[in-house]
Amino acid sequence: MKPALTKLCVKPDATILDAMRTMDDGGQAVAFVCGGRGRVLGLLTDGDLRRALLSGETLASRCLEGAMKRDFAFARPDTGRADALELMRARHIEQLPILDETRRLVGLHTLHELLGRQERPNWAVIMAGGRGTRLWPITQHVPKPMVHVAGRPILERLVLHLVGHGIRHIWLAVNYLAEMIEAHFGDGREFGCEIRYLHETTALGTGGPLALLPERPLHPLLVMNGDLVTQADIGRLLAFHEQGKYAATIGLRPYGVDIPFGVATIEGDRIVELREKPTEHRFINAGMYVLSPKLLRHIPCDREYPITELFASCLQKQWPLGAHVIEDEWLDVGRPAELSKARGTG
Repeated sequence: MKPALTKLCVKPDATILDAMRTMDDGGQAVAFVCGGRGRVLGLLTDGDLRRALLSGETLASRCLEGAMKRDFAFARPDTGRADALELMRARHIEQLPILDETRRLVGLHTLHELLGRQERPNWAVIMAGGRGTRLWPITQHVPKPMVHVAGRPILERLVLHLVGHGIRHIWLAVNYLAEMIEAHFGDGREFGCEIRYLHETTALGTGGPLALLPERPLHPLLVMNGDLVTQADIGRLLAFHEQGKYAATIGLRPYGVDIPFGVATIEGDRIVELREKPTEHRFINAGMYVLSPKLLRHIPCDREYPITELFASCLQKQWPLGAHVIEDEWLDVGRPAELSKARGTG
């Protein structure tokens, strides 16, 4: 166990005073009662200790097992930030322990850490207006970004993920069944951010809605597709863009394509190499971008405009395009196979 986590632990036979000192040393207003091999038996808050004292116990009382909560919320090591934040919001708690399969304490989420140590000035735009025809009939009565994965809408996962990385100003570009999205998110206060809407009256593609922004942002703009399930490090992406002084940065993912045949490489009319059923490795567009504010004036109004046209224009003008590889969890759930995979059913 890491030293910082050891400071949060107290033995079952410790006194109330010992537990108070543990909370003070750990600086988290919680302590964990740990038994053999570091197994967490229960959780103590300062409120639990106050209630024990009010019931007649003293600072010297060894009553922690009676005062602690045995049934408490916790996360697993593979629990994502959005899931952890949602659980903390639902339980109205500010600390969420991370326990492994043996119930050993391996980490601690705090509300302060999940909401970002520093609020970022960047705006984010999430493209949430598509009809999701490839997921029909699932999307017949539900907009694609509101399709549930592991108990909550995809779009909610994205919003919470951005909030967890310090993004507090989020625009949702909406069109198809927009009223369902607006009813769910409102002004964003319940999700720890400010949410505003870009209303498409006709389909504007992956770039056109950016022309609806009422003003140009002062800082690089984060743009994301609304059908992503990802744990991408937003801070790293933004830092990469700014450090490279790029006009735009495209998030990329490594992708392998298995070719089920032997492949020949030829020069002229001669074969120079034969490879049997190779895997070709490429980088694919991950649907995550950072745009310098000056680029927004090049986006046309009132017509469908794929954002890739903007990047093609950058290349033509020889404006620098950054390539940032997203190595964290990432899945585009715009097709039934990917949606099943995200839900753990495929």
